[in-house]
Amino acid sequence: MQVALKFEHYTSKGCTNGPPYEWSVYQQLGESYGIPKVHYRGSQDDFYVMVMDLLGPSLWDVWNQKNQHLSEAYVACVAMEALSILQALHLKGYVHGDVKPENFLLGPPGSSKEKKLFLVDLGLAVKWKDRNLHVRYDQKPDDFRGTVRYASVHAHLGRVTSRRDDLESLAYTLLFLLKGRLPWQGYQGQNKGYWVCRKKMQTSAEVLCRMCHNAFRDFTDTVVNLKFEEDPAYTRYIAMFEPIVNTPERPLQIDTALRSIVGQKRGRSEFDAEAEAPPGKKVRSGMGAKQWITVYNRHAPMKQRYHYNVNTSRLLVHVQKGWEDGLYISSVASCANLWAIVMDAGTEFTQQIYKVHYNSFLPKEWIMEKWEEGYYITAVAGSDNTSSLVVMSKGTRFTQQSYKVSDSFPFEWIKKKWREGFFVTAMATANCQWAVIMSRTTGVLSQCVELDFHYPSEGIHKRWDAGFRISCAASTHDQSAFILSQYKRSFQDETQETLRTSQFPTTHIKEKWDNDLYLLGIAYGKTVS
Repeated sequence: MQVALKFEHYTSKGCTNGPPYEWSVYQQLGESYGIPKVHYRGSQDDFYVMVMDLLGPSLWDVWNQKNQHLSEAYVACVAMEALSILQALHLKGYVHGDVKPENFLLGPPGSSKEKKLFLVDLGLAVKWKDRNLHVRYDQKPDDFRGTVRYASVHAHLGRVTSRRDDLESLAYTLLFLLKGRLPWQGYQGQNKGYWVCRKKMQTSAEVLCRMCHNAFRDFTDTVVNLKFEEDPAYTRYIAMFEPIVNTPERPLQIDTALRSIVGQKRGRSEFDAEAEAPPGKKVRSGMGAKQWITVYNRHAPMKQRYHYNVNTSRLLVHVQKGWEDGLYISSVASCANLWAIVMDAGTEFTQQIYKVHYNSFLPKEWIMEKWEEGYYITAVAGSDNTSSLVVMSKGTRFTQQSYKVSDSFPFEWIKKKWREGFFVTAMATANCQWAVIMSRTTGVLSQCVELDFHYPSEGIHKRWDAGFRISCAASTHDQSAFILSQYKRSFQDETQETLRTSQFPTTHIKEKWDNDLYLLGIAYGKTVS
């Protein structure tokens, strides 16, 4: 009997505190369809040793041997068998986390398993359910796991891994094997992950699968739109590829996949219900759009007013009138180099000043000077021509403040400041630059971030369900970011709503006022990919 040996040095990544993490995954999995069998785990000299089934070439090797192109029938067989393997793995409560051509191997050449597909390398496998409950949703934008070329968009954005991620990676794997290249290949440099993720979000399934059989488009379109906790319809996905593999001699063994379709067809009503389910909103249309984002909180009746499409020269007229009426600026934004401001009587501020700074995002010297006078930044906006509108107030709950301007969303800095007791209290963007203001303040327990290349509806709803509420938002031409806060004082009615509109929502705002819902924040930028 021939076997494969896998060596890991004691000093290797993941081995400093004991045997490789992968061992525990194999141990808990036991036997799983399409996963090679482990015969022995132990150590020898300075190495951890795992003995497992000997397998043959990877799909990457086969792709290279076939002049970097595989037939539709071959790739359809890969799809059907890979789905059977992933379904079995997912049923055991695990997600693979690194689905790619290199991790799919065939059986040993010349053996009875040479046309059978296997999935290897469980080093990034994680549980998607624990004690029969789905793992909790979270997003940490700096926590990437996987391989950049094939990773799901959710993996790029640092969301907790779930079953949908394996399926999105499988879609990219299939299209790579079929077409030989993916549209996001070729990006280099420190920010490669950002540009790859951006391109993935910009590329609709229709564009990605152009010139391919409809099955590949339908599968890709379905899996990139799956929700975090959604149960994948594996059998329906497998059935999509069945028409392609009706050839006299199949390149791979797909008996298990075919049996699952036969079994499903016997219980046709469920299959039909899945196939005929109304389509949900697509998260990747391939046609990006910018919109106004308005956030509303329930509040006791109060005076609030707004102005939009305001030139810098007209700002003082509106602001001065508001101040005279006992209102203070609570939120600002910019669209097409014009300003939008919200003023109301619910801020508790006692004094306020503002400054428009031209051709530079934030006026550092002016801000530092006003800090010395006891003012703190309470609202900020940036325009496409990199001008900025900074509002500073007295009567806030802030005791110290810090800010950062960055070419990418500064999540590392935000985490550092969280550890120091600061919280995000305002955000702004100018083109693709971010400005984040953090303050030592009272009343906030914790915060989290929702960052995406479109409006992160699912994530925001998950955060609302966990007791968080949006406290500020900002959007560049590419991304939208929302800071959600959990407060020490529980409000009796924590109703919060968001609205996205192409035009400034004057009518909607008035309708919200009639229901005691008042503007908390406004932003303008990317909401549709």
